[in-house]
Amino acid sequence: MTIDQVETFGNCLLQHGPASDRVYLMKLDREDFPEILDHLDELAESRGYSKVFAKVPAYAREGFEQDNYRLEAAIPGFYNGKTDGLFMARYFDTERAIDPDAERVDEVLNAAQEKALAVPAIKAETRGDCRLAVPEDCAQMAELYREVFASYPFPVHDPDYLAETMAENVTYAGIWENGRLLALASAERDKAGSNAEMTDFATHPEFRGRGLANLLLWKLEELMAAVNCKTCYTIARATSFGMNITFAKNGYSFAGTLIKNTQISGGLESMNVWYKRLPGGANS
Repeated sequence: MTIDQVETFGNCLLQHGPASDRVYLMKLDREDFPEILDHLDELAESRGYSKVFAKVPAYAREGFEQDNYRLEAAIPGFYNGKTDGLFMARYFDTERAIDPDAERVDEVLNAAQEKALAVPAIKAETRGDCRLAVPEDCAQMAELYREVFASYPFPVHDPDYLAETMAENVTYAGIWENGRLLALASAERDKAGSNAEMTDFATHPEFRGRGLANLLLWKLEELMAAVNCKTCYTIARATSFGMNITFAKNGYSFAGTLIKNTQISGGLESMNVWYKRLPGGANS
């Protein structure tokens, strides 16, 4: 499996590689703007990537739009509950900007929004032990990710990678029953921006349909609220009824769709962005 590279440009953080055939600007530092634009263009063109995807504060919008980027999603108050966060995209291949699954994406979004704020169902027989994951769990976590995802944009199949991120800025929560890991998810926290991405949701095929993702989401929100995180968000597979409905039911608002953005299980998929204010966040 090809693993994308994570590197820096000045104080900016970016990821790129052939797996998702893109450059992803994960963190923009104001001191490196607008110089970062030329670097992103050159990197995409030299490697032949078909897309650049950038997560940036609102002040950068005009500069990115002048460089042929378009807005695909926006989260109000994303940075510290004050500054909007924008998800911008530039396509170096016009075919990539067209989603062949657009009708299904619309169908999923409509279903999710129809069920927004409905009470999530949890089947009592599989509540299990929902707890924070620890380094000793990493081998079992990697095994579950291998079971659920044939390929993934980050090396979650590697126990060492999971342990490394756990020691840095990623909180993992899992559900165990009789020592067996049934489901797993994580919150990747941006301490400086007071936000967290709720991500890496995986439920063993034998235990799907029992509401385990809801339990994990509640646990992670509780943990993020405890460290004064203001906004939680997710980038969910746009054709997944289950995950989009899970976030809609739990009070998340739709922010936009990222077209053919991420390689998961062997294909490029569009992703829906959802966000939620936590208690104490902006406008809460």
